[in-house]
Amino acid sequence: MPSSVKKIPGAAFLSFPDMYDMLVAELRERFFCDLRKSVRYGDLLYMPYIDNLLINNLKNESESIGDGKTAQGIPPLRVPYWCRTAMLSPLSIGFESIGDACRALSGIQRNWAPYDYQFFRRSALIREKLPYINLKERSFPVRIPAAPIGLYTLTGEHTMLASAATTSFLPAGMIRFTENHEDPPSRAYLKLYEALTLMHLFFGCDLPGKGERCFDAGASPGGWTWVLAGLGCNVFSVDRAELVPELMKNPRVDFLRHDAFTLKPEDVGTCDWVFSDVICYPERLYEWIGTWLSSGLCKNMICTVKMQGGIDWQLIEKFASLPDSRLVHLNYNKHELTWLCCKK
Repeated sequence: MPSSVKKIPGAAFLSFPDMYDMLVAELRERFFCDLRKSVRYGDLLYMPYIDNLLINNLKNESESIGDGKTAQGIPPLRVPYWCRTAMLSPLSIGFESIGDACRALSGIQRNWAPYDYQFFRRSALIREKLPYINLKERSFPVRIPAAPIGLYTLTGEHTMLASAATTSFLPAGMIRFTENHEDPPSRAYLKLYEALTLMHLFFGCDLPGKGERCFDAGASPGGWTWVLAGLGCNVFSVDRAELVPELMKNPRVDFLRHDAFTLKPEDVGTCDWVFSDVICYPERLYEWIGTWLSSGLCKNMICTVKMQGGIDWQLIEKFASLPDSRLVHLNYNKHELTWLCCKK
């Protein structure tokens, strides 16, 4: 029997790994969603009613579309931060065989990525018959092609949920990097890899490069400084604690033992990039960012917004509303968001 394809109402939201509870909390606390009729499929939450997520007066188109473009005929949605990709036009597909499933997906569009939480072997057989999508770890630096990619997940042995329209150009909304277990002084380098990759995807920014001046606030032990020095940048690293010895001896690194947030932009001078992965209250970070933006001494910024207990959604909205910027949750973020800014 051929497959059956049925359009269903609403949308489905896929959380980042181990962040499903954060996604649910955001839907309830930020958007006041009633989730009683929602259905969970692993880390994917299908919501038949999404009125609270609709944007009636869209001020900033990017907040509704994730990495990509809202498909024609699909209402603009506010995508939760803890959602790595959303199914904007979900379909319920029934199929008898692996071939039926592949023909159903291929008849909709070319590129599909799976989200697997059960029936792993069956899903792998479907994936093998579809056009190849790179699901492997990536080597930094990497460019993300701006090509539409659908998402599907097996909800039963002969049923799947799928959507050609999603909110990310990344397969299943996530990127993972090949890890270096020897050289970096901390795992924080992975966070910067991802943030810099998204800076190019969102804004077209080139990577920091040879001869550019970077200010790394709160740099110790040096994970972000290690990335920047490796790219050929001149890095002014500031923290109360020293960097690892290898970075302290690096000729591209100028270290100052100091509280980075007490330095004024005029004390630091003109920078091509400003970075902060400091553990501090979001209110203090917001004020510090404002000081740099008003100074005119920097064009590009990447800052981690680290939550302290409960999330102040009004304050988060202030970060998101800053001009020429995006606020995102990275795969390598935990209980935090990352603010990206690129002034053209």
